[in-house]
Amino acid sequence: MKIAIFGVGYVGLTSAACLINDGHEVIGIDVSASKVAMINAGKSPIFEPGLEELLAKGVAENRLSAFQQIDDKLEDVDIAIVCVGTPSAVDGSHNMGYIAEVSRQIAIASTLLPPRERPLTVMYRSTMRPGSLDLLIAPIFHAQHGGKPDNVELVYNPEFLRESTALKDYYAPPKIVVGTADGQPSATVEALYAGIDAPRFTVGFREAEITKFVDNSFHALKVAFANEIGRICLRESVSAKTVHEIFVSDTKLNISPYYLRPGGAFGGSCLPKDVRALTFLSNETGAETFVLDAIIRSNEAHKRFIFEMATDGLEPGARILLNGLAFKANSDDLRESPFVDLARRILSAGYDLRIWDPQLEPSALTGQNLGYSFAHLPEMTSLLLKDQAALAGMNFAAVVDARGDAKALGLETVKIVPINAIP
Repeated sequence: MKIAIFGVGYVGLTSAACLINDGHEVIGIDVSASKVAMINAGKSPIFEPGLEELLAKGVAENRLSAFQQIDDKLEDVDIAIVCVGTPSAVDGSHNMGYIAEVSRQIAIASTLLPPRERPLTVMYRSTMRPGSLDLLIAPIFHAQHGGKPDNVELVYNPEFLRESTALKDYYAPPKIVVGTADGQPSATVEALYAGIDAPRFTVGFREAEITKFVDNSFHALKVAFANEIGRICLRESVSAKTVHEIFVSDTKLNISPYYLRPGGAFGGSCLPKDVRALTFLSNETGAETFVLDAIIRSNEAHKRFIFEMATDGLEPGARILLNGLAFKANSDDLRESPFVDLARRILSAGYDLRIWDPQLEPSALTGQNLGYSFAHLPEMTSLLLKDQAALAGMNFAAVVDARGDAKALGLETVKIVPINAIP
């Protein structure tokens, strides 16, 4: 294929090199005269292992050239890849000025294209907030074409290239994520990545656009968390290296998808207690662990969010069924259960609450479990339904599904609110 790359910075150059290596023809377009001159001389404006050799190969084989202007260079191009920068604005958002201008230039050039068998695929790789394709880029193309263009296909394809290993990462990415207008595969993009073996996700624009934000923020969180634990260990004469080895050895829970699915708030007898204790230890030793300090506050905020999601759109006094009260399904442990808090909020807001939890028998509760449950929800016994048959004769405005099996109850309700898996 013939591929145009707009913006020959780090991502643009490394992508160009790999595309050349795959046998494609590449043209680079950049406003920098010095970059254009270096590329046309087979030189790389940046250092990346193996990069300059591939660029030189492309120039020598007449499969790489660079320009400052688009002009008519899109006439026989299959894919236009946009890799221009989205630097931070003063308020912390991305500055989308370069994206908007390049999009305008491509949109104008695409109005002059001759008839094509396939539309020009315009692929954006720059990191940008969800909604950028829908609310900024697509309208630019629509404005130039007088409506939705039939000769242009917009695609979002985030990159996962790390400096110093970018060429290897291109061929062995952790995943390939492609966002399209309808969430269906793009034939051109499928052909582009046909030789790369990696998990593939074809999704809507917004799911693809947020992917890089989520990944990078989690990477930053992991670094900050690890360093906070390291500071505590150092102050307590604990080997941080040994703690790290133990921690990362657990791929069943610690390094796994298990606790990373958006859903309910955490609770139970262990997590809240130990987070508070470690935060106390950190404050006592002066380790200044701001990530740890925020965990409980974040969990409380999520409890409020769940309440708002559960009651959204309901009439005052509406009858609500809470399917599950224990902190997790198939348990009767109510200690610091987020659903006890949710029940209390629902009652305080004036709704008519009923609870279904077949594993829960108030008379069997003992010790701290007994004390916590009745101290925080003294009405519990009167709210609990005794058997599933009692559900049939009641009309509920909503079922708040904490157990994950509300549909099996056979209720016809206005809505089922899934708590343990945010859709």
